[in-house]
Amino acid sequence: MKKLKILGVVLGSVALLFIVGIVAVWAPDRSAENLGQRWATPPSQFILVDGMQVHLRDEGPRDDPQPIVLLHGTSSSLHTWDGWANVLQAKHRVIRVDLPGFGLTGPTIDGNYHMPVYSHFVASLMDALNIQHAVLAGNSLGGYVAWKTAVDYPDRVSKLILVDSAGYATNAASVPIGFKLAQIPMLSGLMANILPRRVIESSLRNVYGDPSQITTELIDRYYELTLRTGNRKSLAARFSQNKAGEFEAQIQQIKQPTLVMWGGLDRLIPPENAEKFHRDISNCQVVMFDKLGHVGHEEDPAATVAAAQAFLDR
Repeated sequence: MKKLKILGVVLGSVALLFIVGIVAVWAPDRSAENLGQRWATPPSQFILVDGMQVHLRDEGPRDDPQPIVLLHGTSSSLHTWDGWANVLQAKHRVIRVDLPGFGLTGPTIDGNYHMPVYSHFVASLMDALNIQHAVLAGNSLGGYVAWKTAVDYPDRVSKLILVDSAGYATNAASVPIGFKLAQIPMLSGLMANILPRRVIESSLRNVYGDPSQITTELIDRYYELTLRTGNRKSLAARFSQNKAGEFEAQIQQIKQPTLVMWGGLDRLIPPENAEKFHRDISNCQVVMFDKLGHVGHEEDPAATVAAAQAFLDR
């Protein structure tokens, strides 16, 4: 009888620890309205594009003949371009947007995340803002969306700025744990309600050249916006629907003047991919930042935006 009591206490303790552990990482979806109180402060606005209420910021002179549209990477948001926007808006109209499936924009209406959906979205966004031609700048997934839009809608894109852009089939030296989990069907379903904050912090450390620059507010932003209703399911869907290098043969069709910038410490998309873009795009220049990682525009906005400004002023 005494042994049974001891066993009961042990099992009860294990169950309690399990419950406490689940509670500690329990992270259900949060509404865009709730999150917007912190992450959609002025000058944020929401407009209807392709059936979605799209979160964007539109700043700078409206008479700018060369507006710039900034496109973020996977699991990021328009806030990643804060440093660039603060500088560029002095001379240019600067539009930042949360892409479908991310930030406060959230899921597409039909669950489709193939690349042509994203290029169509950019063209529709420009239509909604009465912009005929624009410079497109994008990081990672955003770079992929930018150059795919330049291929699909060449008359709408005047120049390209690609920051550690996706597009080629490549082998990553290291993949953020959050991306790995989203690509495992059983775990991606579990992550719909469970998200340890450490997963986000670890993923950020993976894409920064200097992880010491990662702040609590930065982790807050990535963590909280990942919780936006539907975003975690959208991430898993996008990974499952897209094949690496699916459209890479189209890169040679790009005729727009293109600036490629890369972080020399990028472990997600290796720096040698910069040379691939340089090889395949006829009017292309490359700037390498040896000490930066995959998100150099966020890690060192001053140095990277200076290169972008020089390119735009030519």
